[in-house]
Amino acid sequence: MNRVQLSRYWLFQLAGWGSFALINTFFAFFFDKLNDEQDVQLFFGRLGIFVVLGLLATHLMRFSIIKLNVLQKAFDKQILQFLVITFCFSLITSFFNIQTLAFFGWLTRTEGEVMQKSVFLVVLSGGFYFFVYFFIWNLIYFMYHYVTKSRKQQMDTLQLEAMVKELELKTIKAHINPHFIFNALNSIRALIDENPARARTAVTQLSNILRSSLKVEKGETVNFNEELKIVKDYLALENMRFEDRLKVEYDVDEDTLNQQVPPMMLQTLVENAIKHGISKQVQGGVVKIISDFRDDYHLLAVQNTGHLNGHISSGGFGITSTQDRLQLLYGHKAHFEIKQLNPTLVEAKVLIPVSLN
Repeated sequence: MNRVQLSRYWLFQLAGWGSFALINTFFAFFFDKLNDEQDVQLFFGRLGIFVVLGLLATHLMRFSIIKLNVLQKAFDKQILQFLVITFCFSLITSFFNIQTLAFFGWLTRTEGEVMQKSVFLVVLSGGFYFFVYFFIWNLIYFMYHYVTKSRKQQMDTLQLEAMVKELELKTIKAHINPHFIFNALNSIRALIDENPARARTAVTQLSNILRSSLKVEKGETVNFNEELKIVKDYLALENMRFEDRLKVEYDVDEDTLNQQVPPMMLQTLVENAIKHGISKQVQGGVVKIISDFRDDYHLLAVQNTGHLNGHISSGGFGITSTQDRLQLLYGHKAHFEIKQLNPTLVEAKVLIPVSLN
């Protein structure tokens, strides 16, 4: 708790118990209960002890609530612990209240008579009043934190939605790469006369990629099998441009095909492998796609011929968007890593929690 919250807490504490003391004092004078100096001393003595013990007990209750992490538990457990804490502190405070009043000689005649028979009955009787006040105090405390938590969640939700929308727009723009489209169209144009059938297939593949890019915003995840089909279409089009300079390998466990993955994420990693790896190699190179299970994770990896040159962020928006999307969808449960496996091979690896189908 920061300094501002702590100051607000003590302000509410002093205001609450101060108001309680003022209200009791007002009614005592209004109903003429303070007839002499002895009555005044007895009233303010008892009231002072009640307020001091109440202030101390509620502060210790708050400390117990925080230590037991009550506010973070399920609602039914919150209610149960709320009642148990209130009941226990009511009896404890009532016991100290009776002992303090007896020490100063401020017990009422009824309390003194009952106390001679059974201290427990006096404590239980006083505990009822403390329970009522502590119940109200805890109710206000829980309601305050519930409202504060709800507002924070609403703000976090709004911020998350805004981030997702912004990320979706950036992702769409990033995936509809004008240079890739121009290169693909030029390759298709060259094939029209030489190989019309291959040209028609290439048009279909390009259409699939563009359609998939525009659908990114409609779902958080897609079936990996669908994602892999788009990647194969993308690599087929790039193969027209690079020809023998691009070799593609697949190491895909068929059991992973039903797993859910963020849409266009694998395509982004493959695009980065082509752009920052293969295209910079005079002799070209290899792009290898790996999909497997590792413990409780779905492993997705793209290996390519190339060099990081010490710049992990050289992938630009592609790497940044991958990290952001994993964070938004899975929090700290997913992991992303890009590294130089050996002097000629770079690997971008994603670990996604396994989804149960």
